[in-house]
Amino acid sequence: MFVQRQGLVVWLYSLKHAKMLRRFGNVHYVSKKLKYVVLYCNQEDIQEVMDKLNSFSFVKKVEPSYKPFLKMEYENSTPDKAKEYDYKMGI
Repeated sequence: MFVQRQGLVVWLYSLKHAKMLRRFGNVHYVSKKLKYVVLYCNQEDIQEVMDKLNSFSFVKKVEPSYKPFLKMEYENSTPDKAKEYDYKMGI
């Protein structure tokens, strides 16, 4: 039932074709200044979508997001005692 999603950053030469990228997945963000689009699609289709997007002439490059592969549990999540004392004093 739960489908894994992964983000793609699509760098464009022109934003004229940014609207057309909606057929490949969900467009999450479009940067007008830096000319890139953040696109989310199914994780099992990521390589096919990347190959298809790279074939377009208006696309500079396509970068996948590595967030699904990062470990989100941190080992040392408690602050050390010296910093905790400084926080209480208001320094």
